[in-house]
Amino acid sequence: QVQLVESGGGLVQAGGSLRLSCAAYGSILAIDDMSWYRQAPGKQRELVATITSGGLTNYADSVKGRFTISRDNPKNTAYLQMNSLKSEDTAVYSCKFRIKGRVAWFFDDYWGQGTQVTVSS
Repeated sequence: QVQLVESGGGLVQAGGSLRLSCAAYGSILAIDDMSWYRQAPGKQRELVATITSGGLTNYADSVKGRFTISRDNPKNTAYLQMNSLKSEDTAVYSCKFRIKGRVAWFFDDYWGQGTQVTVSS
């Protein structure tokens, strides 16, 4: 009933920028937190950034000052603007939204399919 679709990944040189998008589709009543995670090969998945329904943001220390998370509520979309990219930012980036569907009693977590970001040094 709810699907998250990501876009915007790719290959970029160190120091460059990329913008990721994640849009939610389906029978949606409300969206609470929107988050971006990443997982590099051989490493655990880590939380990169979160934006609350009220617009409050939180970032991993490793991306503070370089990444910006934002949301467009009418479009049910979150963005991750990534600047000054480093080789250590290479990972699969996935979005996670906390969504209450129109026929659901509670909020539940939904994940995007993941998009590869590769930063060449």
